Order: sequence, then structure tokens, then C-alpha cells
Amino acid sequence: MLRPEPGATATCDAARERGLQPVKLPLFKVEPIVWDAPDPAAFDGLLLTSANALRHRGPELDKLRALPVYAVGEATAAEAASAGFVVSFAGSGGVEELLAAIDPDLRLLHPCGEQWREPRAPRQSITHLPVYRAAELPGPDLSGLQGAVVAVHSPRAAARLAELAAVAGVDISGAALAAISQEAARAAGDGWEQVVTAGEPNEGALLALAARLCNTSDR
Repeated sequence: MLRPEPGATATCDAARERGLQPVKLPLFKVEPIVWDAPDPAAFDGLLLTSANALRHRGPELDKLRALPVYAVGEATAAEAASAGFVVSFAGSGGVEELLAAIDPDLRLLHPCGEQWREPRAPRQSITHLPVYRAAELPGPDLSGLQGAVVAVHSPRAAARLAELAAVAGVDISGAALAAISQEAARAAGDGWEQVVTAGEPNEGALLALAARLCNTSDR
């Protein structure tokens, strides 16, 4: 599992419930950055695509508490509710699925990471505001990749894993990669035994895919 903490531990716990034996290899550390909250009157809601925006929000996000939350994923919605925000809508898929399901005329503020991805053809007006960053950690020991199934939650993690494996001269031809999205699958590059994309862009689907790959008889 390549996710930063605390997501890495949560994902490993969920993987164990599926009978898997996960190994944590976090590639990034999430940390807050300095930012200033805009006037909440300029927006109709908050678009939250990661619980990291809440975990590392600082006092500025509390100034936007009156805005309803449109959250991608149950974990992000739960984090928002526990922080005192009112969740207006929680999507079970990716950000595009959520945006397609809500009012197209909304003006949304998106507290996000420094490296954010623009949604494809959004109907809403979206203002992206970085409130945290994912800083690279030193490369972990990747010698155990041979014969493993690697679950990747983002294109950035997939690209960094491929880069670190190439620099270290690690053979990835016997490793399978379970990607949360097609973008993550493409970012992983070539040379893997197989690269398979989850049916839906959420952790449940990703772990189901990883379990299937781990239990494939010809691996």
C-alpha cells in the first residue's frame, strides 16, 4: 500500500478484512500549507475530493463551515461530518460522477492538494484552492515487489513508484498493479506483469481487484 498515513493504515486494515496480507510502503507524507479562506458568500458549497483537506485544514477552513459539502467518497463525507460540516451529497465514485449528479449551476470551492487534477468538462464553476501538499518520502525498499500485487490510489503514486523502481533497478515484470483509475494505470508505465483498473474509482473496488489478483491461480 503506497498511500500516505493515516490512509495507509486504514487501507491495510480493510485489506486484512478481505484476507490479504498488506505491506505499507508510503511514498508521500501529507502536510498542511498556509492559505487564506475566501469570502464564503462567493460560493454555494465545498467540493471535497480527499479527507486530507479536512485533516490538515487548519483554522481557515472553519471559516467556511456554513457552506454545504459535496464529498467524493464515504470516508471524506464522514470526516466532514465529524468536523462539523453539513454534507449535502456524498458520491460513491469519482469526482466526475459526483459532479454529474449535482446541480450544474453551483459555484464550488475545492480545498485540495498542491497537485490537483481538473475534472473533465465540469458543468459547475469550480475554484481550486490548495490547502495541503504531499511531500515525497525517501524511496522505500522495493525488493519485495516480485510476485506482489501493488494497489495504487493515484496517478502521482503510480508514476513515482515506476520511477523509484527504475532508479533502483528493481524487476517489476513479476508484479501486478491494481490501479484505482485509468489515469493511474497509464502513469504506472510499462514492464509490469499486468496492470488492471478497478471497476469503480473507489477504495472498495480497488481492494476487491487486489484480492482477485492475489487469488489468481496463475500468479
